[in-house]
Amino acid sequence: MILSNVEVQKALESGRLVISPRPMPVRPTVGQKCPYDTHSVNLTLGSELSIPLSGPFSFDLMQGGDLTEFLSRNSDKVTIPRTGYTLERLHFVLGRTAEYIDLPINHAENIESETCLAARIEGRSSVARCGVLVHFTAPTVHPGFDGTLTLEIINLGPTSFILRPGMPIAQLIVEEVRGIPFDNPSVFKGQRSPEGKVVLPAVLDPPKR
Repeated sequence: MILSNVEVQKALESGRLVISPRPMPVRPTVGQKCPYDTHSVNLTLGSELSIPLSGPFSFDLMQGGDLTEFLSRNSDKVTIPRTGYTLERLHFVLGRTAEYIDLPINHAENIESETCLAARIEGRSSVARCGVLVHFTAPTVHPGFDGTLTLEIINLGPTSFILRPGMPIAQLIVEEVRGIPFDNPSVFKGQRSPEGKVVLPAVLDPPKR
């Protein structure tokens, strides 16, 4: 079952879903666009980009090793200026959402109802119509995930595209999962960087609920 905007806001209030900072305003307001579409909520682009470098190597995920560390070592890190970052045609970058997401499994309401929440992150039509793909092929946000969401961004459009911090870049669709799953955390759980590096709570505490 996909949650409507009303149910998403109820989940935020109860703590079954955490989005921090919380998207505002909660209703359409004169002069402000409401980020809650009928069954999704808009997320915005954070200020960091990771630009993978070319080199005398190939990606081979079957060899094992820490992909996040490899990407971190072989990427340029960029802080997006307020004037924006120009994403040229056919260029690929990793970004992240400004928002921290948490889908706790062991919330009291989940235990009582024997359900929990998962989500999918999708691109936005206005960005897609410019030929820019955001978070392609890997939209699933599993129950139990917490962290910022990495955005795999490539410009397939006819001209350059300006990325600005805080711009609406993606939308989160929240779904209800029947049953409480056993714990099998994602390798990217706790990530706080575009390439997926985890920052331990002792270094960066998650927002309070």
